[in-house]
Amino acid sequence: MTVRKTTQHDVWASGDAYEPFVGRWSRRVAREFIEWLAPATNARWLDVGCGSGALTQTILATAAPGDVLGVDPSEGFIAHARRYTQDSRAKFQVGDAQALPVANSSFDVAVAGLVLNFVPDPARAAAEMHRAVRVGGIVAAYVWDYADGMQLLRRFWDAVVVLDPAAGKLDEGRRFPLCRREALRSLLNDVGLEQTEVRAIDVPTVFKNFDDYWSPFLGGQGPAPGYCVSLSDDRRVRLRNHLQATLPVASDGTIHLRARAFAVRGVKPAC
Repeated sequence: MTVRKTTQHDVWASGDAYEPFVGRWSRRVAREFIEWLAPATNARWLDVGCGSGALTQTILATAAPGDVLGVDPSEGFIAHARRYTQDSRAKFQVGDAQALPVANSSFDVAVAGLVLNFVPDPARAAAEMHRAVRVGGIVAAYVWDYADGMQLLRRFWDAVVVLDPAAGKLDEGRRFPLCRREALRSLLNDVGLEQTEVRAIDVPTVFKNFDDYWSPFLGGQGPAPGYCVSLSDDRRVRLRNHLQATLPVASDGTIHLRARAFAVRGVKPAC
């Protein structure tokens, strides 16, 4: 028997490919996330791992910030965020979440949307966010519930494992134990934040048809699309056909799923 090697494909470079994949759903989560934080107006925000700018743009539209700095290691994402964020209150900078290019205590709120599980050392990133905010400032993040509630990905990986059992180790539900309630709370508690809370945020993900669901997986951005584009043509067709046969398609051709994220927040105490 031939054993096929499986490798991770965590590519993050193209904002144009990321947006139809999860950027559009992230924006819906971001609105509820910001409402939950209930920030003061005119606050200084730091968006860590800002990606294509989805969270930054939602902050600008809903939180009345004084200014927002988005930091991301991908030059491609930073270029996309700059191009599509036409607001003088926003700036973007290439930088590492584990060594943020900001001064101590220089922000009121530091947030990270859908990124901490992809940082090599998430505890170090959380500590950097703690360092970046003032006393009384908020550190907060959200991540997908890969193991269960992020259904567009859960359905994908369940189909993958049926056809390619060895690829189970690539499943984000297995790879990212951080993406659970108590792990997130512990992450913030362990870096010295207080008043930590965790909540689930559910948003509907309605696809116009099967192609609306499937085509973003061909963009190569992130673990699931990266795996998908790594397949041979025939294996990709088999995966496509399996998904098309198993997804819940309504009589009008639409596909109704749910995307769940876990959100966590904490407050920087006085020393």
